[in-house]
Amino acid sequence: MKKLLLVFAVIVSVNFTTAQTKVGDVTLPNKVTLSGESMDLNGAGMREKYWMDLYAGGLYVQTKSSDANTIINADAPMAMKLHIVSGMVSQKKMIGAVNEGFENSTSGKATAKEQAAFTACFNDEINKEDVFDIVYANGVTTVYKNGEKKGSVAGLAFKKALFGIWLGKKPADKDLKKGMLGK
Repeated sequence: MKKLLLVFAVIVSVNFTTAQTKVGDVTLPNKVTLSGESMDLNGAGMREKYWMDLYAGGLYVQTKSSDANTIINADAPMAMKLHIVSGMVSQKKMIGAVNEGFENSTSGKATAKEQAAFTACFNDEINKEDVFDIVYANGVTTVYKNGEKKGSVAGLAFKKALFGIWLGKKPADKDLKKGMLGK
């Protein structure tokens, strides 16, 4: 009986450890259900600036791909999970980084109204260990902070610009982009 329990414990722990991905000190699930859509982790990495870890980021999709353009242009459910790991990430810095990301992603052609609606989702204080889920499903991008809905922006064009922040030609972090693409 003891051997049977030991074998069972090993099987459960192996399945548990393979159901998650470790990024720095953060553990991201390999599968999520967000906005009613089931998605798999495409890849993950750490957003760094000046050698400081800022957040662990994971890209979740229904069909895995290592091609950034395919993911950016897909009108399919997908999500970004951003797990804040530094107290240096403030509301002001996050909004500034998002605005800079839109500038780089759209070559300065972002829609101001949609961009303002999205950055408003970061108006609350941001703390270490906060988790943002940015989910695109059914033509709408919705932002959740620690599971609480913060706002939504409609449109595939906006989703393309948004995901271009991390996956575009001028990404927020090249190593994070590679990680999210599973490279």
